[in-house]
Amino acid sequence: MNAARRLFLEQGVGSTTVEQITSRAGVAKGTFYLYFGCKEDVLTALGDRFGDELLVNIKAAVDAKDPNDWSGRLAAWAGTAASAYLDSMRLHDILFYGVRPPTREGLVDNVIVDHLADLLEAGCHAGAWQIEDPRFTAVFLFSGLHGVVDDACARQKRVNRARLAHNLEQLCFRAVGLAP
Repeated sequence: MNAARRLFLEQGVGSTTVEQITSRAGVAKGTFYLYFGCKEDVLTALGDRFGDELLVNIKAAVDAKDPNDWSGRLAAWAGTAASAYLDSMRLHDILFYGVRPPTREGLVDNVIVDHLADLLEAGCHAGAWQIEDPRFTAVFLFSGLHGVVDDACARQKRVNRARLAHNLEQLCFRAVGLAP
């Protein structure tokens, strides 16, 4: 998978062959087919790994905050997710948009949305905020995060990360009814 990731970044998915992947990985083609049916299966596995690794980073940032600091925990989620998206945008786009069209389920049915929904639900139970539907709000914030980061990258030569993170935090606060 590491070899495939490097090749996809270097030359694109369409130009990368299974033979190139196995050669770069130093394994036989037969070994590749023990784990994957085709190149697209590697993309799916890389997408899953991408989400899992991002979730580890988000959880670490959120868990580093005091358990009763709900605004800090929500801000940590927003800042870490935005920063990670900016840092890995090219790989993200290759994995999730480059070759296969995104499915409706794939856009919102993932571990990052699940984690945010759980965080929002926990904040509701703790009385930190009141929102009618934590899952709905999580999907809205996750999709909004992608949109504002994409917009910033499209409009600015150099994204002001601190300003972007601050604006995202404020948006998240407003979405759950906290004062910015």
